[in-house]
Amino acid sequence: MDMMNCAAAAQAAQLSTDELNRLVQVARRAADRGAAELMSHYGRLSSIENKGRQGDLVTNADLAAERIVLDVLAEETPTIAVLAEESGAEGSQDGLRWCIDPLDGTTNFAHGYPFFATSIGLTYQQIPVLGAIAVPFLRETYWGAPGVGAHCNDQPIHVTDCTRLEDALLVTGFAYDRHQRLDNNYAEFCWFTHRTRGVRRGGAAAVDLAFVAAGRQDGYWERGLSPWDLAAGVAIVELAGGMISGYDGQPFSLNDGRVVAAGPRLHPAITEVLDLVKPLSGKDFGAPEVTAMGS
Repeated sequence: MDMMNCAAAAQAAQLSTDELNRLVQVARRAADRGAAELMSHYGRLSSIENKGRQGDLVTNADLAAERIVLDVLAEETPTIAVLAEESGAEGSQDGLRWCIDPLDGTTNFAHGYPFFATSIGLTYQQIPVLGAIAVPFLRETYWGAPGVGAHCNDQPIHVTDCTRLEDALLVTGFAYDRHQRLDNNYAEFCWFTHRTRGVRRGGAAAVDLAFVAAGRQDGYWERGLSPWDLAAGVAIVELAGGMISGYDGQPFSLNDGRVVAAGPRLHPAITEVLDLVKPLSGKDFGAPEVTAMGS
């Protein structure tokens, strides 16, 4: 694949190794501060609201954590633009930009299910450069940058060398619009479930990517994601020796919302299955094609 990776994006942005190390430590501190704020609200939320799509929630914890993260970043990197899930974009989005998800896994958090994180990724020209993902319930922070490598807390991490689907443990998620669109990954989930050791659904894309980077899971695919879901985790997987692409094996696009992440030896097997299982893109559950598909 011909694509700009983390190291190339860092070079294009003229970031030295010292500056990359400084920026990833800023991201790490900001993620840890945001995650600590989440834990102060865990199990005692004062508000849970729907943002307009079924299952797309925001809580007072999301908002409080985002304020803390933004304060840290504004103090330490005032010239870098931001794209935050709750408060939106500020500054040029094509230069250096922080992509912030203060609470990835809001539905989990709202139900007391302890699989959630604060995710902060740095991009340049829409390409992930570095990131940090704090998973507070596990007391783990995943982070990485070019020239620094990928880590969980202070230990280096690496993707697995799994080569065959039948030996693999995969993970995925389901988009918020899955209720209305045939362009979902239910069929893919079934195919992979029958061809692997198992498929998990964690409910927090950033944590799923962190686990692939750490070798806890062999591969991950999902659609319907936003830049703040992906920026940090994509960088960390790549820095941990993994391969990142779109569904068809073509270069990954942060704005496409689709990702395949795995060790380089397993990645082609995942994209091959995704090429075989093609839902009716763009159709909805009210369309006549649903009846025809079942005939």
